[in-house]
Formats: sequence, C-alpha cells, structure tokens
Amino acid sequence: MKHIFFFTILSACAFVNVQASVLSIDSAISLALKNNYDLLIAHNSSEIAKINNTAGNAGMLPSVSISGTDNQAFNIVNQKTSSGANTNNLSVRSNSASAGAELNWTLFDGGKMFVTKKALNEIDSLGQIQFKDKVLQTAYSVVEAYYNVVRQKQESALLSEVLSYNTDRVSIIQTEFTAGLMPKTTLLQAQIDLNVYKENAITQDNVIKTAKRSLNVLLGRNPSTEFDVQDSIPLDFNPDTASILEKLYANNTSILSYKKQLVVSRLNIKEISALRYPKINLNAGYDFSNIDNSAGSTLLNRTSGPYIGGAISIPVYQSGEISRRIANAKLQMESAQYDLDNATRQAEARLRNSIDEFESQNRLLIIEKNNSLLAKENLDISMQRMRLGQSTSLELRQAEESYEEARTRQINIEYNLKMAETSLKQLLADFESIR
Repeated sequence: MKHIFFFTILSACAFVNVQASVLSIDSAISLALKNNYDLLIAHNSSEIAKINNTAGNAGMLPSVSISGTDNQAFNIVNQKTSSGANTNNLSVRSNSASAGAELNWTLFDGGKMFVTKKALNEIDSLGQIQFKDKVLQTAYSVVEAYYNVVRQKQESALLSEVLSYNTDRVSIIQTEFTAGLMPKTTLLQAQIDLNVYKENAITQDNVIKTAKRSLNVLLGRNPSTEFDVQDSIPLDFNPDTASILEKLYANNTSILSYKKQLVVSRLNIKEISALRYPKINLNAGYDFSNIDNSAGSTLLNRTSGPYIGGAISIPVYQSGEISRRIANAKLQMESAQYDLDNATRQAEARLRNSIDEFESQNRLLIIEKNNSLLAKENLDISMQRMRLGQSTSLELRQAEESYEEARTRQINIEYNLKMAETSLKQLLADFESIR
C-alpha cells in the first residue's frame, strides 16, 4: 500500500509537470535577451557610447547662445550745480535693456577635433562589440542553465526507472520470504535499498526546482514561474576545425574588443599631440542695447548691430605638460598591445581546450551509449533470473547499480558535450547557432 501511495504521488507530480508549459531553448534565449538585467545594463552602456558619438561632442560644431537683460531703477535725484541750479526729483525712473546672440566656433585646433571624432567612432564600435560579448555570455549561461534542468530531469527519470526495478525486487523477495525461500535479512536490505531510492527521488525533485529557479533568474522572470523543458539534449554539431582559427581571429569578441582599445589608445596620442598646434576661434554675434531715463541729460540711448572677431592661441611653453601626457599615452598604448596579445593567446588556448573537450566527450559518449545498452540488457536478464529463482538479490542489486551508473555517466557526458559545443560557438561569436 505504501508503494502504491508513493507512486501515486510521483504520478501526480508528473501530471503537474505535463500541465506546465514547455519552454524551448530558443524561447529561453529570447526571454533572456529581453529581460536579463545584466544584458539591459550592457545595452545602456552601448547606447551611451552611441549617443556620445557626435560631431558636436568632438568639438567640430559651433556653439550659439542668446542672452538678454532688463533692469528697472527708481532713484531720488538731488543735484546742485556750479551755476546755482538745483534739481530735486523724488522719482527718477531708469530702464536698461539689452539682448544679443553670440556664435563661438573653433576653426582650427591642430586637427584634434577630427581625431576625437575618429576616437568616438571607435568607442561606439567598442561599445557594440562589448554588448555583443555580453549577449554571447548571456546565451551561454542560458544554455548552461537550461540543459542543466534537462539533465536533472533525465536523472529524475532514471531514478524513477531504477525505483521501479527496486519495487519489483522487493515484491519478488517478499513472495519468496513468505514462502520460506528467502531469509528476512535479504528482504530488509531490499526494503532499505528501496527507501534510499525514494529519498534520492525526493532530493532530485528539489534539485530540479533549484535549477529551474536559477534559469528563471537568468530569464528575468519570477523565480517561482512554473515551466517544463524538453526531454533530451540535441547533439548535432560538427565543427569545421580547418578554418576555425581564422574565424576566431575575425569574430572573437574579446580579441575584437582589445583591438578597438588599441586603436583608441593610438588616437589618444594624436589628440594630445594636436595640443602643440595653434588654436583659432571665431566669434560673431548681434547686440542690442536700450537705456531709457525719465530725467537727466540723456533720456534715450539705443545701440544695435552685428560684430565679428577672432582669437588665436599659440602654445609656446607648457612646462613639458604635453610631452608628459604623450609619454603616458604611449605607455597606455603599449599596455593595450599587451592586453591584445594576452587576449589572443587566451582565446586560442580556450579554443584548443574546447575542441579537445568536444572530441573527447564525443568518443566517451559512443562508449557510454554502448555501456548503457549492455547494462540495461544485463539488468533485464538479472530481473528475469530473479523471478525464476535463478539469481540472488545481491546480483540484481549490482545490475541496478551498474545500469544507474552507466546512464548517469551518459547523461553527464551529453551535457558536457553540449557545453563544449556552446563554448566553441561563443568563442567564434556564432550567436545564431547557440542552441
């Protein structure tokens, strides 16, 4: 009765899982691209670089401003002149108003503005590369978390299968014990084994829930969102190792990112060098002024008109400031080159490791698939022999363990193979095929 109740609970859980919507790997990646918080932050950083990439930010465009003032004054005037005339006025009003438009434009700064614009273009491109790198990292994390749920689901199914064999074993031994053909110690050990598998099934169910919560967080969803996943891990990737290094150098986001940083470092040297040249500014505008007095020698004074002018600044001596900044910039450029070389070597090493891992896991999978078939056949034969009284409980128990271990190894190898495949695609920035 207890066994029937336990399987009823498992069946109910399975029914609930069936009712939950099945989340495909494509849908999971799409959700992450829309909702993942780290990705949203990376997108904002990329947009900031794009917004900053303007001719005005590079100093190539003029600045135009309009200003205006209006002042009212009310004064008490008490004047006594040398001619003897006296003036007493308790309310003298004075109004002063002015307005103007001004344009300031740097016409020449040693070419610095054009170098700055090139640097902004490179920084914009760098932001896009870094965003793509974050997209690839997020896709990898989603694939890792998604297929971990699949793996744990397969482990749960395996435990249910082995649990069924254990239940049959207990039933057979119970019959033989009742008939006096089997000692009670054998029955007790079989029941203990069955209980251990029940415990493992409960623990595995919790592992699956934890794995699903981790995936939900990556997808930017409520951690308690219910869903189901597919039953197996697709393995149909066949890498073209002949041209894989060329693809790495051309597409790897880490390498491309450090290349852009090196270009920006070189442009920084040119920007600083441009400070040695003269700077020519143009300023022009239009002014209007109106002064209105209710008393006094000048009752109205109104002026208006355009103006234009220029300024030139020639750096003569700056205490070696520009040379110091150029020396620092050259060291920064040298460090950027080291970063690029290091990133390239690391990417090459990761690529070699991923290829080796992929190939070794492929070979292991072929062996373990065969092992699983052999272990399953051995288990079925041992169960049949147990029913016929031609085998012992220990022999059947060993066959169960052998089958469970073989299937567990196969499940883990399939997962490792998928992650080696995904690592290769991430290194080659092949987002479209990351699935």
